[in-house]
Amino acid sequence: MKMKYLKYILFFAILCSSAARMCAQINTDQVMRVGQNSLYLEDYVLSIQYFNQVIAAKPYLAQPYFYRAIAKISLEDYIGAEDDASTAISHNRFITGAYEVRGVARQNLGKLKEAVEDYDRALEQLPENRSLLLNKALALEELKDFKKSEETYAELFRYHPRYDNGLVGRARLYLAMGDTAKASADIDHALQLNKNNVNAYVMRADIAINSAKDYARARDDMDEAIKLQPQFAGYFVNRAFLRYQLDDYFGAMADFDYAVQLDPTSVPALFNRGLLRAEVNDNNKAIDDFSKVLALDPDNYKAMYNRALLSKEIADYAGSNADLDRVIEEFPSFSGAYFVRCENYRLMGERAKAERDYDRAMALSRQAVPADEGADVDPDAGGSRSDRDETQEQVAARFTSLLTVDDNARVKEDYATEGIKGRVQDRNLSIEVEPMFTLSYYVTTTEIKEVPYYIKEVDDLNATRALRFLLMTTNREPQLSDEEAIEKHFSSIEYYNGYLGTHTPRAVDYFGRAMDYYTLHNYAAAVADLDRALALAPDFALAYLLRANARMKNAEMDRLSRDTNREGILPEMAGQTSKMVAAEVISDLDKVIELSPRMAIAHYDKGNMLLNAADYTSALSAYTKAIEIKPDFGEAYYNRGYIYLKLGNKDAGVADLSKAGELGIVPSYNLLKRFAR
Repeated sequence: MKMKYLKYILFFAILCSSAARMCAQINTDQVMRVGQNSLYLEDYVLSIQYFNQVIAAKPYLAQPYFYRAIAKISLEDYIGAEDDASTAISHNRFITGAYEVRGVARQNLGKLKEAVEDYDRALEQLPENRSLLLNKALALEELKDFKKSEETYAELFRYHPRYDNGLVGRARLYLAMGDTAKASADIDHALQLNKNNVNAYVMRADIAINSAKDYARARDDMDEAIKLQPQFAGYFVNRAFLRYQLDDYFGAMADFDYAVQLDPTSVPALFNRGLLRAEVNDNNKAIDDFSKVLALDPDNYKAMYNRALLSKEIADYAGSNADLDRVIEEFPSFSGAYFVRCENYRLMGERAKAERDYDRAMALSRQAVPADEGADVDPDAGGSRSDRDETQEQVAARFTSLLTVDDNARVKEDYATEGIKGRVQDRNLSIEVEPMFTLSYYVTTTEIKEVPYYIKEVDDLNATRALRFLLMTTNREPQLSDEEAIEKHFSSIEYYNGYLGTHTPRAVDYFGRAMDYYTLHNYAAAVADLDRALALAPDFALAYLLRANARMKNAEMDRLSRDTNREGILPEMAGQTSKMVAAEVISDLDKVIELSPRMAIAHYDKGNMLLNAADYTSALSAYTKAIEIKPDFGEAYYNRGYIYLKLGNKDAGVADLSKAGELGIVPSYNLLKRFAR
């Protein structure tokens, strides 16, 4: 059921509240209004940037924290939303909406008692507010306090007797209490009031399945739900199950295929499609589906067991046993796994091992298997251990599995602005670290990041007007495709050639020509010129920074060249070369840090190099130092959060990703949601 979306109905009501009047040097009134407009238009990431500006100018105001909390909750950053709402309350304890936002955040974080307290505080000022009453009732139901939940619904309907979502919520309560008749009555009433209430159709389908096994009626309700929300993969998975029960195998397969197309990371869709493919003896494709499930969820033992059975069918006995070994290690009392492995060993000619497994299986089959253990390994529902408390190792394994997901979704977006509009956490983005910063004459600007980061050394060099173009910093170099711009840099190189041939060379001249070479991707020539510049000026920090990046780019070009077989090199020699280049790059970055210890991007770039070398402890230290120097360094927060998750430190990782998202690093929200699955 999709009842959790009922918790989010408060936003548009909140947006109508008036902001406090402010006088500000940056015209905070105007910035605040633009932020509110962006929030109303669902430009959540962009609105956060505007509220950041107001907070930076006047951190004592409550309203920007309040509105930023709304944006964060829309992006499912519940930790960040709770923190912002708490700050808003600390600045103004009478801002009623902040209690509501914090209650929703806490409810989604499982802090149910605290959520109810927040709703009660808001209800003191707004006793008839239907979203507050509904959210409180839902939280009380989750707390298993059914009596108080029912009393809250009664209060809700005293003020709002025709509230269809309230009826659906109470129906869920009645189902939890085991009263199917009352639940059905509430759902039917809700649909009389609003025939477009998708949750009502889904719940009625669920009742038809579980109480009457009326699959045809349930399918009809799911048809209506899909008409209303055709982009939700879960509904197609549900309808596929119903079609299967009605012997419509082709329809079921079509629904599973479409669900996977909508959400390639849907474990239920992949698992169930695998089961259906196995049933029609499409074993190789079924194995592929179970392998995808295990790439997403390495501890899904049901998928592992099913893959083992199918591997046996295609005579991959070793592969089957590899899966069975893991299943048996986790569930040593599961006799079925021993029987299958016994048969594998017999077919492989290993009679002693087969007999040992057979004896073990027979002994276990005579014992009563505990109900909970049998349920854990019953391979019929695609479950896993994800509902258990995760160890550090499990967090790390789950994060690593996310890295295998390809960006193969092709669902059309509702809005054309790439990367920042709407619920960016729902997009199927690839997971990778933010890249290194470098010097550039060109940067990619967006609504989120209009100007490059300020670097004092860059500003000082630009002030001398010694370069032919304006120097900037970026970690997203744009593709130079304008022929006129390209020609300018070739002409600039010719200028430097003539100038250096007739004048006493200066370090800045070699640096300028190196920048042109770097811009035109002639990295070897850039490194040679930077060597000359540093020979003349050993304290030229920016030359070391540029040389570090040029060396990296040059090594990458060499690697691509080898990969396309333009030159031969032994693998071990390639590895040694890579290590040598990495050492040279880190040496250059260390020199930058020595000369300019407050240059945050140098520490950040070093962190990237250390991360690439799998020296996670040192990389964490480098990112932490970058953040100490530049507290609004979003990329550093993101990469540090990435490492924390890779190491299994979920709390620290989520906190860093939340901060990175606040600072405009859009992929943070996607990773936050995907990791929270």
